[in-house]
Amino acid sequence: MNWKRLGLLIILGLLSGIVFAYAHAAMQAPPPTTTSKAPTEITTTEVAAPTEALAVTAPSIELPAATQALLASLNQAPFQPERGDLRLVAISDLNGAYGSTDYDPDVDKAIALIPFWQPDLVVAGGDMIAGQSSSLTTAQIQAMWAAFDEHVRAPLDAAGIPFGFTIGNHDASGARGANGQFTFQQERDLATAYWQAPEHTPDVEFIDRADYPFFYTFRQGDVFFMAWDGSTHQIPPDKLTWVEQSLASEAAQSARLRILLSHLPLYAVAEGRNAPGEVMANAEQLRTMLERYNVHTYISGHHHAYYPGHRGKLQLLHMGIIGSGPRALIDSDLPRWKAITVLDIDFEQAESELIRYTTYDIQTLELIEYGQLPRYLAGHNGMVLRRDLELADLSTAEQSACQAKLGTALCS
Repeated sequence: MNWKRLGLLIILGLLSGIVFAYAHAAMQAPPPTTTSKAPTEITTTEVAAPTEALAVTAPSIELPAATQALLASLNQAPFQPERGDLRLVAISDLNGAYGSTDYDPDVDKAIALIPFWQPDLVVAGGDMIAGQSSSLTTAQIQAMWAAFDEHVRAPLDAAGIPFGFTIGNHDASGARGANGQFTFQQERDLATAYWQAPEHTPDVEFIDRADYPFFYTFRQGDVFFMAWDGSTHQIPPDKLTWVEQSLASEAAQSARLRILLSHLPLYAVAEGRNAPGEVMANAEQLRTMLERYNVHTYISGHHHAYYPGHRGKLQLLHMGIIGSGPRALIDSDLPRWKAITVLDIDFEQAESELIRYTTYDIQTLELIEYGQLPRYLAGHNGMVLRRDLELADLSTAEQSACQAKLGTALCS
């Protein structure tokens, strides 16, 4: 063989081996890295599928020390409902005996627990202190508001939770004497002084606060709230004019939902409160007006008994007490629950499902379900249906029993 040809073949073989080895090494190497970042629009996160009843045992934010201590003392965390677009917590009737500056332990428990639910707003149905006594001095009334501040307002404020409320008869009664003057003018003056102090003013978006804290409106998220002075059963004609004008306003009608706060309810639901003067006068006329302006829910206290109801199109949340003295529902031997309610608002839901209630017995933290409550209540001024039922759902016997007690008009 020609030595030159042999040398050429040897060189070609060596080059081929080198090329093959380099290619094999390249195939085994990890892929090159890049400094470019994927766009945030297409970044995905794995999300657990929602469950029918979402129970979350630990909120995602750091809770106040009192809340952590309370949760640590429980065998298990309270049920955490699935959150809506906006969340409220409703409480009412916190007070004890006349002049008391002490609060029932259940009040402190409720206030400590509220941050667990992370509400956008707490609403109160009145009776935050224990007034309505002509024997109380200025110092005593101021001491009651100072105690309220310590036990309720300040802890919620420290947790960053806004507070909306209506005045109750034990806060600053609107009762008038024969001369037309307020019987408890001193209490009304001191309530005004407390709530108008800058350090006590709620962190809400006020719309009209000209007669705050008795008649005012505010907005939270996309919900319009009105608080009227339901500390007595009558609203003066000039104030009813204000109510209509406020509800007809652009601010009210452009909101996706309208809620009214009152101490006295429209209709009676509790034993010992089933009488004129314990509910708003002319309830049917007031309800017709509220329905005309598409008020969705009327939240009240005073009767010390929880009942989620409706009459006509108006939803009626009768808040249970967390202070002293729970009452029985009319014609009922059910437990006298002390209740706190979480309201989740889902704007895209149908009217009947727009607001979901989750209500707890504050003493046991067990849920109070609709099915545990009477299907309707027949108070002296009108039947209230449980909120998950319509009139057609009542049996003939149930309708007849109501009509025998109240007459046809008040049972329709």
